[in-house]
Amino acid sequence: MQQSSHEQPWLPLRSVAPNTRIKTRSQALLEPYLIVVLLSYPLAATTLTSWHLMVTFCTLHVAQRFHLFEPKLIDAKTVVLFGILNGTSIGFLNLCLGFNSVGFYQMTKLAIIPFTVLLETIFLKKKFSKSIKFSLLVLLFGVGIASVTDLNLNLVGSILSFLAIATTCVGQIMTNTIQKRLKVSSTQLLYQSSPFQAAILFATGPSVDRLLTKRSVFAYNYSFMVLVFIVLSCLIAVSVNFSTFLVIGTTSPVTYQVLGHVKTCLILSFGYIILHDPFTARNIMGILTAVFGMGLYSYFSVQESKKKSANDSLPISQMAQKETVALLASKNQDKDHNETKRSNGIPAASKDSFE
Repeated sequence: MQQSSHEQPWLPLRSVAPNTRIKTRSQALLEPYLIVVLLSYPLAATTLTSWHLMVTFCTLHVAQRFHLFEPKLIDAKTVVLFGILNGTSIGFLNLCLGFNSVGFYQMTKLAIIPFTVLLETIFLKKKFSKSIKFSLLVLLFGVGIASVTDLNLNLVGSILSFLAIATTCVGQIMTNTIQKRLKVSSTQLLYQSSPFQAAILFATGPSVDRLLTKRSVFAYNYSFMVLVFIVLSCLIAVSVNFSTFLVIGTTSPVTYQVLGHVKTCLILSFGYIILHDPFTARNIMGILTAVFGMGLYSYFSVQESKKKSANDSLPISQMAQKETVALLASKNQDKDHNETKRSNGIPAASKDSFE
């Protein structure tokens, strides 16, 4: 008797989204949306993400009540715009996955890095060296070889992919920029913005998820096991959201995306070692290339940081050297002046003579 995919959740599954095909178990672990499919629970990801963000806000609210961090007020317009933008990017990413193949969705995520570099170069006048660009190219090439298997294009999916890239890039750049310009910590920014992110996703999530799953999220019969996984995912999401804001604020949006692609390679390796997913020479070559690119990026980033620190400290040492030279020159002038007076028979002035 043939068993259903619910009874054998590790069977290759067809996603609830009509155009998304999952070919391997590790592929299904690449995104939270696919984990839900993997567990065979047709729970919608966009609505679930709104619950994640609300639990994150409640957790941070309790933390600040216990004085674990000091909340800081941020301009309301900035916080609302930032929260809505981040919430919208999550919705577009889920729609992008629902209307495209997994391979094309992975290509969309790969495109976030070059678009981020382009936007920061144009609008923030940030300069990326040729070494950094080369290392990113190697990394993206490796991840592309390892993870992109099929590229089924369609007009709606391509438009959603572009919107997902644009909103994600701008949202991550704003995450970094707001923290640095307004001098707020990642915790303070997440605490202020998470209610607005949760609100926009809760308002639009049921419609988006119904479009993808053909079912209402509120009509689903939530069993005890489903509720356990929901609570577990919400608790994990607190640390994920916190670490996301922390990494972007401390480093940069590009570095955060690099770490995300490293995660992809680790998941693919995990699928082969633990879950015995089919692995080809192409997968191995792609992962090794990506790891090499990540190593290059880390090395060049550290070298440029050291060089920048040295350049920042150089003017201070130069100023101190100039002051020392000026002081020595002044003393030599006074000495020469006194010797001239003595040669003319005029006694040198002392401090006591003026008192």
